[in-house]
Amino acid sequence: MARTGQMVLVAVVAAVVALGVVFGRSLLEGGSSLNSDSQTKQASKPSDSLTANDVPANRALLPAAGIAAAPGAAASATAQAQAPLSSGQGQQAALSPTSKPLGQDSSVSSTFRGVTDREIRFGISAPFTGPAKELGQNMKRGIEAAFNVANAKGGVYGRQLRLVAADDGYEPTRTAVAMKELYEKDQVFGLVGNVGTPTAVVALPYALDRKMLFFGAFTGAGLLRNEPPDRYVFNYRASYAEETGAVVNYLVKVRRLLPEQIAVFAQQDAYGDAGFAGVEKAIRSLRGGIESPILRLNYQRNTVDVEDAVAKLQQYNAQLQQKKRPPIKAVIMVPTYRAAAKFIEKTRDLYPDMIYTSVSFVGSTALADELMLLGKKYATGVIVTQVVPAVDGHSSLVLDYKSALAKYFPGEAPDYVSLEGYVDASVLIAALQRNGAQLDTEGLVGTLENLRDLDVGLGTPVIFSRSDHQGVHRVWGTQLDETGHYQPIDLQ
Repeated sequence: MARTGQMVLVAVVAAVVALGVVFGRSLLEGGSSLNSDSQTKQASKPSDSLTANDVPANRALLPAAGIAAAPGAAASATAQAQAPLSSGQGQQAALSPTSKPLGQDSSVSSTFRGVTDREIRFGISAPFTGPAKELGQNMKRGIEAAFNVANAKGGVYGRQLRLVAADDGYEPTRTAVAMKELYEKDQVFGLVGNVGTPTAVVALPYALDRKMLFFGAFTGAGLLRNEPPDRYVFNYRASYAEETGAVVNYLVKVRRLLPEQIAVFAQQDAYGDAGFAGVEKAIRSLRGGIESPILRLNYQRNTVDVEDAVAKLQQYNAQLQQKKRPPIKAVIMVPTYRAAAKFIEKTRDLYPDMIYTSVSFVGSTALADELMLLGKKYATGVIVTQVVPAVDGHSSLVLDYKSALAKYFPGEAPDYVSLEGYVDASVLIAALQRNGAQLDTEGLVGTLENLRDLDVGLGTPVIFSRSDHQGVHRVWGTQLDETGHYQPIDLQ
């Protein structure tokens, strides 16, 4: 009986062990199946560029709870966890899940600063506060309108275009901080639409030292137009020399003034210097290369302190009268809008027949608004040279711009500065599309230097080459009427 009982007990134990083995194997297979399904679902997701904020929580593929892992597997996992990571492995681990599903690379696929699978980041340093804030705000608005149009169509090779703005207040001392922020903190690919000449004196060397694209700056200064051109600098607009040259020729050949009857009202910095140099060059050309003195009336940047300029003009005209010489009959202005309006306000009654002209940087719409607040006599007849077609026109380009502005910035009025920003961005987008999906600065520079006869609707083609980094050389003439609207005029 005892022997028989022992035999039964052994049989029962054997049966229990057999059932445990079968049951355990079934559970293990079930756990493997679950993990396999999870992998399949993850692998089916499209691969995206990851940033620190996008990284999913680490998920180790461990055996199901309650199932004992094989002794060797546990030791192996412990060893892997304790093994030190190389620098590259550590960075990868910080950006990736612990286990990568088959066929999915979860590492950051960005290959160049400011470029990811999802976006291309550009920066702009401009005044968004202070007396010149309308210039920065309108330039930014125009660029973003064009970017939004492109993004709504899928972006550029699937990448969305983004503009990161830094406020420099139109002060060079703040520009250095703004540029450093865009480069180091925001990691932008390049700059587009930076506003100002005195600020470019600081921003340009910073960008060139770091081989950053410096595209479509809102300035016509010569420092951005070296011969041969700086590799990373591309301008859309005509230069101040071209704008002032066109208006000098207009005043002398169309309005029949003598060159000595022309004075210059200019900001006392690199911007004013550039415009004044353009007037000097144009008058010297008209005089067959002979130098002649030109009256320059100065004011300080970011102020409307024009009293000294007005007094100097009065004194100079009194001296001319004593010498029985013709008085100053035209003032070419190289200002911002508030200083220009204040100068006109202070001199219009003194010289009712004075012809006032300004370069495009003035901010045409803002100038018109300022003058109309003073009264229509201050606005009527003021001439502004432009580097884009008339905002009140009906060309395809202008209509597209107005449509984008109304859609993305409802309530904002069309403006020459924002139109220039829109054209800047449109040219840049065309270059990015022609460049191809693989994007880096050197490749885009090569694409731009071979951009020929690009038609964006200006009535003149945009052309770049290795020896000319200025896309357009045309200057348009406009003149304010008594209602405060600009009408096109022929400068020739």
